Amino acid sequence: MLDIKFIRANRALVKDAARKKKISVDVDKLIALDDERLSLLREIEAIRAEQNAQSQKIQELPAEEREQAIIAMRILKESLKEKEERYHRVVKKWQNLMWQIPNIPDVTVPEGESDKDNVSVKEWGEIPQFNFQPKDHIEIMTSLDMVDLERGAKVHGFRGYFLKNDGVHLSLAIWNYVFNFFRKKGFVPMIAPAIVREEFLYGTGHLPNDRDDVYRTQDNDYLAGTAEVPVMGYHAGEILDVKDFPIRYLAFTPAYRREAGSHGKDTRGLIRVHEFYKWEQVLLCEASHQKSVKYHEWLTRNTEEFIESLNIPYRRVVNCGGDLGQGQVKKYDIELWVPGENTYREIASSSYFHDFQTRRLNIRYRDEGGKLKFAHSLNNTAIPTPRILVSLVENYQLEDGSVRIPEVLRPYMGGRERIEKRR
Repeated sequence: MLDIKFIRANRALVKDAARKKKISVDVDKLIALDDERLSLLREIEAIRAEQNAQSQKIQELPAEEREQAIIAMRILKESLKEKEERYHRVVKKWQNLMWQIPNIPDVTVPEGESDKDNVSVKEWGEIPQFNFQPKDHIEIMTSLDMVDLERGAKVHGFRGYFLKNDGVHLSLAIWNYVFNFFRKKGFVPMIAPAIVREEFLYGTGHLPNDRDDVYRTQDNDYLAGTAEVPVMGYHAGEILDVKDFPIRYLAFTPAYRREAGSHGKDTRGLIRVHEFYKWEQVLLCEASHQKSVKYHEWLTRNTEEFIESLNIPYRRVVNCGGDLGQGQVKKYDIELWVPGENTYREIASSSYFHDFQTRRLNIRYRDEGGKLKFAHSLNNTAIPTPRILVSLVENYQLEDGSVRIPEVLRPYMGGRERIEKRR
């Protein structure tokens, strides 16, 4: 959330941010509502002051004047009630529009309508050249009895899946390797709740705009689509010690997304599923643009280094305005090479938000001068499963249908070098 004073002082900049992010919001209406809100607040305060002054005088009035003064006080009370009711209606409309105002994208964010307009800024690794016709992950994993999509659809419905045998073993190996790899970088590990209160989806910017993509429970709680939501809620309403910055969490959760806006996309396989598992990097730091940029690059490199250790080709793209979330200042996507599709596919997103989330969640710290400030927040996927299995098995497939296991994962796979057909 942006400060209303900033919005008023930078109306054109906020309008341009909404245009660039393809978010429809009426900034002029918000300013008009804010004018009305402030005007009503002044009137309410004036009436309350008058009430207090008259209340003190009534006790000193003669009996014949006191009755008239009491009648006047009743009229004043009715006027106050009417003003307060009108004020609450205006504040509700004002708040709804405030939730929709986007953060200001960095000047380096390119123009664009969708992910098709994201700009590649880095490529790493050699694209594998097979001397046989490569298979896609569905054929490979089904043949090796690592996945059952048919029964997954029977039990869960559309986009359902069962991981089996070495599909499970490989996922557990990745989880454990992620834990050991990122722990060395100073992260505090967490297993976070996936069921969260509505306020934390608003706080992180996933509501109200992404409401159609979020699962809701019968108790009006929500299933989070990323550990970013509960971990950002962890310090909500707190004043942090600047000496602890940067605060770094590596959190593991199941994740749930309805994929409401992706009908017809990736309807086969493990690229886009409703339920998955994810390690997430979350970082809090001082209110400094330079430090946000520095840590954004650091978080991004963490995931890139992890992928490089697996020796899977990838590229980094900078997301265009139309592919930025409401709160993001800038975002990179890291995309892995998928031989079965002869293209790169997203595996991780890395974003920074300035104080957009922390203002909503009231996460503050005192600077060295004792002044209270809102912290800056950043997050980046460490790695999700089962999506990474797609690139891994396709890039490491062998002509006989088996899959080589990356060297760094072999200690977690009992020292095995290959995944082969089960007898």
